[in-house]
Amino acid sequence: MEEFLGGRVSSSLPAVIILIPFLAAVVAFFLTRFNRRMGEIFTILSIGVIFIGMLSMYRTVIEGDIIFSRYTFLSLPLSIYFRVDMLSFFLGLLTSFLWFLAAWYSIGYMAHEHAHDRYYLFLLIALGGCMGTILAGDLVGLFLFFEIMAVSSFVLVAHEEHPYAMFASVKYLFMSIAAGLLIFFGIMITYHLAGTVSLDGFGLIREVSTLSFAAFIAFLLGFGVKAGIFPVHIWLPDAHPAAPSPVSALLSGVMIKVGAYGLIRVFYQVYGFEFIRAVGWDKIGLVLATITILLGSAMALLQDDIKRRLAYSSVAQIGYIVLGISLLSEFAFTGAMYHIFTHAFMKGCLFLIAGAIIVQTGERRISHMGGLGLKMPLTMIAFTICAFSMVGIPPFNGFISKWQLALGALDIGQPFYVVLLIVSSLLNAAYYFPIIIAAFFGAPKAEAEVASTVLESEVSVKSNTSQGKLKLEAPLSMLVPIGILAIGCVAFVLMPQNWPLELAKAVVRELFISF
Repeated sequence: MEEFLGGRVSSSLPAVIILIPFLAAVVAFFLTRFNRRMGEIFTILSIGVIFIGMLSMYRTVIEGDIIFSRYTFLSLPLSIYFRVDMLSFFLGLLTSFLWFLAAWYSIGYMAHEHAHDRYYLFLLIALGGCMGTILAGDLVGLFLFFEIMAVSSFVLVAHEEHPYAMFASVKYLFMSIAAGLLIFFGIMITYHLAGTVSLDGFGLIREVSTLSFAAFIAFLLGFGVKAGIFPVHIWLPDAHPAAPSPVSALLSGVMIKVGAYGLIRVFYQVYGFEFIRAVGWDKIGLVLATITILLGSAMALLQDDIKRRLAYSSVAQIGYIVLGISLLSEFAFTGAMYHIFTHAFMKGCLFLIAGAIIVQTGERRISHMGGLGLKMPLTMIAFTICAFSMVGIPPFNGFISKWQLALGALDIGQPFYVVLLIVSSLLNAAYYFPIIIAAFFGAPKAEAEVASTVLESEVSVKSNTSQGKLKLEAPLSMLVPIGILAIGCVAFVLMPQNWPLELAKAVVRELFISF
């Protein structure tokens, strides 16, 4: 292994990036009350500034340097510390980009919704929580921002305020609180055993004891709740359908990845992959990943509500990431990192598509989506691209991440997980392809009903006919983000250099060469 030669660069930029969404949230709240459109534009621009700020750190980080901001005032027992390495840069850039598209999409989606001021307020606060968690320089900061993210996203899940939304959001909140307590328990043990909770070091805990194992389980379950792994995934199938679709896209595309991010820090920094492998605790992650993949896929097959099907699919997909983390192989970890990226594009796009379908047709049931490809062709073409990527058909992104995971499994002599990936891909096809076939080749339900009844007038016939063609396509404010994400599911693979894959490899090199 090569030696890590990176240096440290002091900069206030990480702290500024985290501060922007919290300040912008207050401004957006009052601005939206005064003029909704101005508040929306301000929100989008604020998130765009955060994305540009993250992107501006690329050259420094890719050279192996760590950018940090440290402040000693109001420090409690520890200083306030933010840092940007390859892992946090990768996740921060992806988070801000997907948040930008979700805010853009919200213009059309929220047009007929209520409480816009509250929505954009907590949309920005949740972004601040996510970015703070990702850029935190120690476990205490990570925990504090993790809790901010949990509470603010609870409000977003409950936004529509109907009984099911309130039930799902409260369930999510209580499980998030339990997750926070588990993480805090793990942090306390880490500090007791290592004397530090800084993420600058590697292998903070190096002793096998009851306490170190208890901390490992606490971290695994705590971050596992947010990630949505078995058996603490039970909030996810309720929260995703209840939330507004752009929030669902962020929950699945970004926020569950924050849980995966926590697991990466635990496996590769708090303990270190060599320690985890030596004591055999990686097998716990492998078992949970296997069950999560199979359970999520099996449950997705049973769902008729499109957002519940996508939610259970997210459970299965997070299983791939946990599998890649737990295999403790460079190839597999590369697959996990790339799947974090590609799943954000795939599933983020699919939830935005589900929202467009619900807004334009009022229909959530998959069994009633026959002929939808004729009414919303652009939307369903995007759905097809994302579905092909989810299944892992080349040359789509999903194939690359599964290929890397398979190589990782073979690299450590575990062909069982190659079989698992093949079976899960077949299950993905089983619950995505029928939607595509029905949309483009099935008979529209409305037309079948018209054929079996006496039409009231020739005018109604013409109205129904025109609506059966192209009149239901979503507005541009919703279609453009969908199109960008759908194109992203294949464009990077076709380029001369797959930039996200190269970033994923850089993340893996940075963590592996530290040992």
